[in-house]
Amino acid sequence: MRRLFAAVAASALLLVGGCATAGDQAVSKGGEFSFVSPGGQTRIFYPPEERGRVTGLSGDDLVSEGKRVGLDDFQGKVVVLNIWGSWCGPCRSESDDLQAVQDKTAAQGVQLLGINVRDSRSAAADFHSDRGLSYPSIFDPSGRSLLALKNFPRSTVPATIVLDRQHRVAAIYLTELLEGDLLPEVQKIAAELP
Repeated sequence: MRRLFAAVAASALLLVGGCATAGDQAVSKGGEFSFVSPGGQTRIFYPPEERGRVTGLSGDDLVSEGKRVGLDDFQGKVVVLNIWGSWCGPCRSESDDLQAVQDKTAAQGVQLLGINVRDSRSAAADFHSDRGLSYPSIFDPSGRSLLALKNFPRSTVPATIVLDRQHRVAAIYLTELLEGDLLPEVQKIAAELP
């Protein structure tokens, strides 16, 4: 009898939890961003009216010890966040493509910002230097800076999040990217009227 009651209670909780998010988008309109599992999707796009803002994202600068870097440094810019680790094969593969996107969109007011996780500073700095990356990265071995991305899975590496000029989430990629995948979306978001 106890097992039956426990099974019914668990089913009810799942049903209530499913109902609570089934009609919701990953953000509340005009509110703060809160990630909702995309049901297996690896590329998620949000129209302007469904975008939630990211605030408070900052951390130690990877290459300049004692300095901090974060979203507040890039007011009015489209920011492309890339979560990476030097130990991550797909991160190695996509780094040239991300740098190409930075190079081709900087004049449009786009800024890439890396977030290095689960790494040593020396390994991450070597990765950054060896690949000639010109954009800054937050050094965050524990992934604490990612708490600003409410409910975002900190174990998803690589991941890329495109923020519009108001630092609202416009697109999420939970996979390795090529320049051809990311560049058109970033250019489209950079061309949006504020």
